[in-house]
Amino acid sequence: MVYRQEKGFAHQQVALSVGIQQMVESEAAGVMFSLDTENGFPDVVIINGAWGLGETIVKGSVTPDRFMVYKPLLEKPGKRPIIEKQPGNKQLKMIYASRHHKDDPGNGQTVVLATTEQERCALVLSDDEILQLARWAVIVERHYGCAMDMEWAKDSQGLYLVQARPETVESQKKQAVLVNYSLKEKSTLLLEGASVGSAIATGQVFLINDPHQTDQFPQGAILVTERTDPDWVPLMRKAAGIITDTGGPTSHAAIVSRELKVPAIVGTEHATRSLTDGQAITLSCAGGTVGQVYEGILRYDTQQVNLDEIPRTQTAVMINAAMPDGVFRWWQLPVDGIGLTRIEFMISSQIRVHPMALLHPEKVTDPAVRQTINQLTQGYAYPPDYFIHHLAMGVGKIAASQYPKPVIVRMSDFKSNEYRGLLGGEFFELHEENPMLGLRGASRYYHPLYREAFKLECQAIVKARQEMGFDNIIVMIPFCRTTGEADKVLDVMAEAGLKRGENGLQVYVMCEIPSNVILADRFAQRFDGFSIGTNDLTQLVLGIDRDSAELKPLFDARDDAVKEMIAQVITVAHQNGCKVGICGQAPSDYPEFAEFLVNCGIDSISLNPDSFAKGCQQIALAELKYPINTAGHE
Repeated sequence: MVYRQEKGFAHQQVALSVGIQQMVESEAAGVMFSLDTENGFPDVVIINGAWGLGETIVKGSVTPDRFMVYKPLLEKPGKRPIIEKQPGNKQLKMIYASRHHKDDPGNGQTVVLATTEQERCALVLSDDEILQLARWAVIVERHYGCAMDMEWAKDSQGLYLVQARPETVESQKKQAVLVNYSLKEKSTLLLEGASVGSAIATGQVFLINDPHQTDQFPQGAILVTERTDPDWVPLMRKAAGIITDTGGPTSHAAIVSRELKVPAIVGTEHATRSLTDGQAITLSCAGGTVGQVYEGILRYDTQQVNLDEIPRTQTAVMINAAMPDGVFRWWQLPVDGIGLTRIEFMISSQIRVHPMALLHPEKVTDPAVRQTINQLTQGYAYPPDYFIHHLAMGVGKIAASQYPKPVIVRMSDFKSNEYRGLLGGEFFELHEENPMLGLRGASRYYHPLYREAFKLECQAIVKARQEMGFDNIIVMIPFCRTTGEADKVLDVMAEAGLKRGENGLQVYVMCEIPSNVILADRFAQRFDGFSIGTNDLTQLVLGIDRDSAELKPLFDARDDAVKEMIAQVITVAHQNGCKVGICGQAPSDYPEFAEFLVNCGIDSISLNPDSFAKGCQQIALAELKYPINTAGHE
């Protein structure tokens, strides 16, 4: 009734029926959508699941497992395009009473039990079952001709699809307008959980356990509770944001929050214990699937982008990406691919372990570090597979956001001090006086201290390209100082199964060292393209530490010396049949820099997503001014 009132349906015109259906004695069950419910991205299937009957997921009393599958590659023979497998805590399960008490028929009653440690650690679906459900989702969506919200169950006999109805939130949104939220400041991180919506909310915490206390709840407060059910809807309408202890992206709290367009963070596990009544907080769902709760009222920006007003350009305009969680937010932007994927962020935030510590755990002598690594890699018979699996999933998800358009993945470019910050890193990294100019980029890939780990990076790319099917991935090598170094790196890649030219693999090189420009013709014989990194190139051309606060006024990619280098490499690369793009910070920071790049005839410009609309306008204006230099662009 509340839904009908909210959507304007007349009660007398709605006919209800009663469906009679055989009950599945579910060992596991869950919910499935044929699009991404957070941003409307139409090319994925989202699956949530928990042990027992599906009621615990809908009620939000458990945080379920979450799976994501890329639909367009499901029909390619031999491809397994699973791009996310996120375990939930699954602390409870609802089962038939007769299964719990074998000598009691139960009279159709159910009981809720705590799951075992083994159940909490195990995923409820195998890869084959995930793919089977995803294929069914595609069939159902095709049959009804719209995005679908489905429920599934699994017993000892197999999988069942038990319900299907149209998805009514993301699929109905006006796709021509995109609203971006971004925090202008940060403070102490209090909590994290699954984000619902992509907005930001600020306000005071109001802890509440009784949904009938509507009158006490102040308009615009942040509702904090263990979980919600239909009785909570009137109260949820008054909230600026919602935070729950339990539940996943398909729990009641999440579904209603989407309907009400109220940002929510669910499954935080201890919000009701960590937050206090009246506490001022900021709730941010702007960073992807993981939402954050910060101390205090923080300032934030909103940017409304009308997609119809973004001009199309002859120069390819791409975006930079780092975290898989937030990449689908940008699917509506008319981009030409991803010009820079930084895998360091995936390694530091999702994998967290130094790859050499996985290859040689015997060298990690700190018991606490070893215990943490063992917990993270639980379920992997061969610990390095943990690294390969998570990196492949992350890269695959980013590649899915633009498939079949090119996605350039830069191999790791941590410095030794940054690698030391990973779990176990202290046992494998050098202490360098100047890590910025030390063992970084290409020099690590063939070095005895890291060669084995680089092969794990390569194997993750092989998995994403060949097993998952994302052959739009282009590999890029950073900080390659000499052509001899380039040859060594290409040899190591080939040993690990990544051979330039095989299965359509292209390999680019970052152009960020003067030697890359001076010997551009020789680098062009070894690589398929160049991508200009303005930060390091500016640092090394002008001799300025890019992190120096004192010299910051001198650090400018628009300096004539840097621009001469950029113009030179574009000319030489084109003479040798190589494409040239730019992925550095300068075009995002200085949109007028685009005019210079277009005049030089650059093939592609990669921008930060929030700079995309403005950047396209600058590029379009520059192309009108220099039509000859863009005439050959596709």
